Amino acid sequence: MVEVFVSIGSNVEPERHVRFAVEALQQRFGELRISTVYQTAAVGFDGDDFLNLVVGFRTRESVEAVDQALDGIERDGGRDQASPRFSPRTIDLDLLLYGDLVMDTPDLRLPRNEILKYAFVLAPLVELAAGRLHPETGRPLASHWQEFDKTGNELLAIDFHF
Repeated sequence: MVEVFVSIGSNVEPERHVRFAVEALQQRFGELRISTVYQTAAVGFDGDDFLNLVVGFRTRESVEAVDQALDGIERDGGRDQASPRFSPRTIDLDLLLYGDLVMDTPDLRLPRNEILKYAFVLAPLVELAAGRLHPETGRPLASHWQEFDKTGNELLAIDFHF
C-alpha cells in the first residue's frame, strides 16, 4: 500500500464541487483523511475565492492509475480540461505525493512543486503529514511550513461539513 496525498480546490460553486470530489475520491479509494477546508483568494487571476483542502489515502493502484482517476473525477465534476491554468474551475485535483516517489514526466511531476510554493497546499498537507519527509528535500513538511513566508498567503479556516 502506498500513501497518497491529493489537493482539492474549487471556486465555482465550491461547496458543491468540494463535496462531489470528496465523495468521488471516497468511492474510488475508500477511507480518506481530510484536512481543514480553507478559503483563499484566487492566485494568478482575478476571480472568486477558492475552497482548498488536502486528502490522504492508501492505495495499491499505480501512480498512473491514480492520476487518471483524478482526471476522470475532474471531468465528471464539470472541469474543462482546455481552460487556462489560472482560471475559475469547478474542481481541481492535484496529486501531491505518491509515497516517496520522485518523477518528472510531461504528464506528471512528483512531488508536486506547489507543495513548497502555496500556503493553501502546504498548510493542509502538514495537518495530515507534518512529520513526513519531503521526497526531494529530505526535510519534514512541518519544517517547510515553519519557514514558509506567509505574507500575502492568508488562509481562512472554514467550518465545512461533509
